[in-house]
Amino acid sequence: MCFILHSAAVRQGIVDTVKRALGDPKVKSVVICGQNGIFCGGADIKEFGTNMSGPPLVPMIHAIEAANKPVVAAIEGSALGGGLELALGCHYRIAHSKARLGLPEVSLGLLPAAGGTQRLPRLIGVPAALDLITTGRHVAAAEALQLGVVDRVAEHSTVDAAVKFALSVAAKPLDARRISTYPCPCPSDFDALFEGAMQKVRQNARGAIAPVACVQAVRAAATRPYLQGMEREKELMATLFTSGQARALQYCFFAQRAVSKWSMPNGARWDTSKPRPVHKAAVIGLGTMGRGIAVALAQTGLSVVAVETQEKQLMEAKQAVSGMLERGAKRRGLTPAALHKISYSHDIQAVADVDLVIEAVFEDMALKKKVFQQLSAVCKPGTFLCTNTSALDVDHLASQTRNPELVVGMHFFAPAHVMKLLEVVYGPQSSPQAVATAMQLGKKMGKVGVAVGNCRGFVGNRMLKPYIEQAFFLLEEGATPELVDRALEEFGFPMGVFRMSDLSGLDVGWRVRKGDGLVESGLASGQPTRLREGRRYSPLGDLLCEQGRFGQKTGRGWYQYDQPGSRVARSDPWFHSFLEEYRARHGLVARRIDHQEVLERCLYALINEGFRILEDGIAAGPEDIDIIYVFGYGWPRHRGGPMFYAGMVGLARVLERLEHYHQAHPDVPYLQPCSLLRRLVASGSPPVHRWREVIKKLHSQL
Repeated sequence: MCFILHSAAVRQGIVDTVKRALGDPKVKSVVICGQNGIFCGGADIKEFGTNMSGPPLVPMIHAIEAANKPVVAAIEGSALGGGLELALGCHYRIAHSKARLGLPEVSLGLLPAAGGTQRLPRLIGVPAALDLITTGRHVAAAEALQLGVVDRVAEHSTVDAAVKFALSVAAKPLDARRISTYPCPCPSDFDALFEGAMQKVRQNARGAIAPVACVQAVRAAATRPYLQGMEREKELMATLFTSGQARALQYCFFAQRAVSKWSMPNGARWDTSKPRPVHKAAVIGLGTMGRGIAVALAQTGLSVVAVETQEKQLMEAKQAVSGMLERGAKRRGLTPAALHKISYSHDIQAVADVDLVIEAVFEDMALKKKVFQQLSAVCKPGTFLCTNTSALDVDHLASQTRNPELVVGMHFFAPAHVMKLLEVVYGPQSSPQAVATAMQLGKKMGKVGVAVGNCRGFVGNRMLKPYIEQAFFLLEEGATPELVDRALEEFGFPMGVFRMSDLSGLDVGWRVRKGDGLVESGLASGQPTRLREGRRYSPLGDLLCEQGRFGQKTGRGWYQYDQPGSRVARSDPWFHSFLEEYRARHGLVARRIDHQEVLERCLYALINEGFRILEDGIAAGPEDIDIIYVFGYGWPRHRGGPMFYAGMVGLARVLERLEHYHQAHPDVPYLQPCSLLRRLVASGSPPVHRWREVIKKLHSQL
């Protein structure tokens, strides 16, 4: 017999139906299948943290496994989390060739707690189980068969194949099919295996506790009898379930969905703005960013026109893009069909018939203005014109065109074909359809798109500025690049400020500061001052650039490298003595700075700017900021994003520390707590999902 497994709400139905089937002498075997081509996506996350209704999952799976008639799982679509655990409780598993299976609980700060950590290692061995459980990755049916997770793969109707199979095994004994009774196959180098696994997850998890708990649970499967292992799984899950990390990861899960339902201040929303289809797109400028964008567009199956006016750059870009597409296809086991989707030209006239253009020329306003004037003249009416600027004024570029409502920013992050984040920037004249089209295109490219308003640096880079400045100030006051980076990396960032700066190149920020008129040459005026426009300023980065120290590309920056282009950062004695001389020249006395101060100064300055962005209406809500930081800036996902983290620390605490640091540094205006933060604290520090109400009130009073 077949019945439907839909969600946690129908567990009672499963229990009753299985009981009835097992008690009916006419029923010889049972097939469990899903509805609408999906076996089961696991528990409903919305139920987490509430009292789950209906019978619990574990006894239900035990009852299925203990059944005296064969139970076969017919897996179509996906069997994830509790869905796969249910399938592991069945005696046989048959999957459709296009099915995907996995235990993704770790990505929500949890572990598979319905026997997944105990049955899977018994079925497929410890190393393979550790890989699946600690990464949460999904596997295709072919790999699941190879690993031994499923018994057969069906090309056509899985249910028909399962019914046929179930009838053929109706009379066979079931003792050898109950996974919980299997011994766990233990490799001879058992201790070394678990030590290596623990080391690997600690390194990759950067402070996340769920992957560590997953290793501990699998270790229990390998060292304890099944029921004791289940007890350990339950204990570990209880610890994770109540942790702030699980809350943060689940918040990220929902926040990612929330940001795709964007809205604009004029009331235009994603569900009322119909995107226009894009069949042919163009990229102008084939530097690093332009190449990555061209690859990302071609991989979605669009026809792409790639324009680069400089012949040498065009030839290099052709080679680089082909290489990127070939490597991408190889990784996915495909032929690089996308190669034939790109045509190259050094003439901007080649974009005359495209539906959408992404400009990715050098970050220079005069050059970009010229390109937008040309595009406005060359493109067919109705073509969307997008700019990949990371900070320049999108409205100013729109004003160079005949139809400013067709202009939006599409700010990609390097490398553009890999990084998931896309900031879609709208100005006061951008049409909702232009925003919807850019968001839809981002989605097609596999990006997480966030719609944001136009201001200097938009959301991500605007918040990054005070974060980086505080790191510079900390060096002046007594810290070292090593100390600052260690504190931030222990917090969970993949790289600290100074290692990141060396990677992206110190000259990038230098060029921006020069454009803003902030750089005084230390050579021309003796020694540059530490004030600009009445605010504190650190010329440290400028002084290093004057020495030709641009980071990894020159082999010297905040750190030293064995050779230009090398990735391993080493402490640089030259920089340490340069820093001592710099402090002496400016009469600065170095003091002891601890990790706590590094985190508070850098992170709270960044968070305070986030509150200003909410106050200015540049981001619609805290979720938008958090998703930008998690997907674009390496903010540790298990800390939920900067705004969520502020709520976890306590808004009153963030306010108090900002007041403390602003008092100590009155010449740093952005340390002054934002009035929205003060309001939220005065309103009793509501949880992050209620901030929008306070923001709305604030905007209605402005």
